[in-house]
Amino acid sequence: MSSSELLTSSYDFTLPKELIATHPAHPRDSARLLVYNRATNEVSHVNFYDLERFIPQNCALIFNDTKVIKARLFGEKESGAKLELLINRALNAHDIHVFIRGRVKADTKIIFENSLVANVKELLEDGSRVVNFYQNGNILRFEELLPIIDKIGHIPLPPYIQREDNQEDTTEYQSVFAKEEGAVAAPTASLHFTKEQHRRVCANFTHAYITLHVGSGTFKPVECKTITDHPMHSEYYEISPQAKELLDSDKPILSIGTTSTRTIEYYVRNKDKERGEANLFLHPNNQPIRVNHLLTNFHLPKSTLLMLVASFVGLEKAKELYAAAIKEHYRFYSYGDAMLIL
Repeated sequence: MSSSELLTSSYDFTLPKELIATHPAHPRDSARLLVYNRATNEVSHVNFYDLERFIPQNCALIFNDTKVIKARLFGEKESGAKLELLINRALNAHDIHVFIRGRVKADTKIIFENSLVANVKELLEDGSRVVNFYQNGNILRFEELLPIIDKIGHIPLPPYIQREDNQEDTTEYQSVFAKEEGAVAAPTASLHFTKEQHRRVCANFTHAYITLHVGSGTFKPVECKTITDHPMHSEYYEISPQAKELLDSDKPILSIGTTSTRTIEYYVRNKDKERGEANLFLHPNNQPIRVNHLLTNFHLPKSTLLMLVASFVGLEKAKELYAAAIKEHYRFYSYGDAMLIL
């Protein structure tokens, strides 16, 4: 491994603005798919509906069934000053980790629709906050909060999309198999599956589900000079019994997305932990040991997700594949096109 693979600057690239996907593909599986076969060093340019043609026959697929919540809330302080709050994750039943746009102090109350109130409990050094939510004076557990924000909240689109969410995003920024509520960002490789294609793939291949509630840290760029100095964010995960059985076997695994990959690789390094907090950072100096193949989107410069891709193919090949995608005018990021690494 070359020393350049550990330098954050090595993962920078220039992306023409018009290649940032701001809306989803219709239908979902009409998105493009770059297929890279490591054994033959071949690159193919196809569409996502061609995916099954390339999945190795003896493979098992692991999907992330997390569901994006309407984590973006608009409210005001008792003074009338407007605030925006983004839920990041539940720390426990009542304490919720959030980001707030606007000045707040401990004990500041933020008032929302439907008699929902957030009370700022703690100010953290990184600028984030811990709050408790109340309705009609009663403290809410996280699962009690979810149906309320589903009515008054907004889909937390990634900042680079640079538009307000709309009704389409409620369904499109969600996989067709999303089930477990808790993510504030979608596992984007999953967004390409239509219900019909997902049903077909599941009928033809062994598969299972894990849950990783994707946090906003997934968008955080690496700011350290050396990537190994980056403090990786943690996210709640759970391994289903069916996924555990597959992961404990020797069956080849196709991981659907970087979120599934992080979860699988954390689990196989910590076999006694079928649920908890995963904070594994995969990069060329910490390569996957269980996942054989990866389906993923095209990611931000200097992101841990691009470094995860490089953990499969190496930095130079990752840069080469991204350059090919740019040349072929692939659409990038959450609503963008996909890549299959075999």
